[in-house]
Amino acid sequence: MILQKTLTKCITISGIGLHSGARITLNLRPATADTGIIFHRTDGERTVAIKATANNVVDTKMATVIGKDGMSVSTIEHFMAALAACGIDNLHVDIDGPEVPVLDGSAAPFIREIQQAGTKNLAASRKFIAIRKPLEIIEGEKRISIIPSRFFRITFDIAFDHPAISIQQYSMKFSTENFCKEIAPARTFGFLKEVEYLKANGLARGGSLENAVVIDNDGVMNPEGLRFQDEFVRHKILDSFGDFSLIGHSLLGHIRAFKAGHDLNAKLVNKILDNPDHWTYVEFSEQALQEAQRSNARSFAIDLAWSKA
Repeated sequence: MILQKTLTKCITISGIGLHSGARITLNLRPATADTGIIFHRTDGERTVAIKATANNVVDTKMATVIGKDGMSVSTIEHFMAALAACGIDNLHVDIDGPEVPVLDGSAAPFIREIQQAGTKNLAASRKFIAIRKPLEIIEGEKRISIIPSRFFRITFDIAFDHPAISIQQYSMKFSTENFCKEIAPARTFGFLKEVEYLKANGLARGGSLENAVVIDNDGVMNPEGLRFQDEFVRHKILDSFGDFSLIGHSLLGHIRAFKAGHDLNAKLVNKILDNPDHWTYVEFSEQALQEAQRSNARSFAIDLAWSKA
């Protein structure tokens, strides 16, 4: 994970938009080093390039939305989490609709498509942001913070006044394997009353039991049940992982959140970027890169980079 990556070949992913209900197609194209993740949003004959970075976030009410020059792409968090989990730093994403397809409501289908296509290393090192001093945001009961850590970890707590969810906590030390197994399959969720309200107001047109966990007064409505007993908090970590990828670099730090969502995630990303005295960039020396390429010793490379920071 110390070298920048992209896809080995172009792939196409299609599906229904959660809110629009429209069929939307993504064409993923490999990109060169230091390109970043760029969405090319097409509407008729007009196309706008929108880089997936924090300064292009325009809305966080129900999903993370990026925009530029009057065009936007919504619900990018599951897709961005999948890219980050697979180590993809550089990609062109052609999209013909206003939101990323929801697929099954998780990141797992995106990861399957990426893994089937394959990824390739690029001749450039990945740059890490290593947190050196804590940062925190508190808004009423909600709070989120990041503290120094040699690894990237997210610990999340949620509390809902419903027996199907109640109080849940989960902590994940990031690795591609851990994310794909423990977090990626966790689906987005909502309460039936909220879904009915959204549909009455022209939203959630594509929402169904096939792409979300829906909860009514009696419990989970999905006939197959949950994928994990604590699927709800795992999905919150999935969302956070996608949102924090918009910082533009891999993180070395421990995020701790309670009742947080897209809004607080975005605010902490901006607070990190606005306080460069609380973190430092970590890059790998040519010697470390050569060693990693020879031995694929990720832990050695992380330790070496940390010792030089």
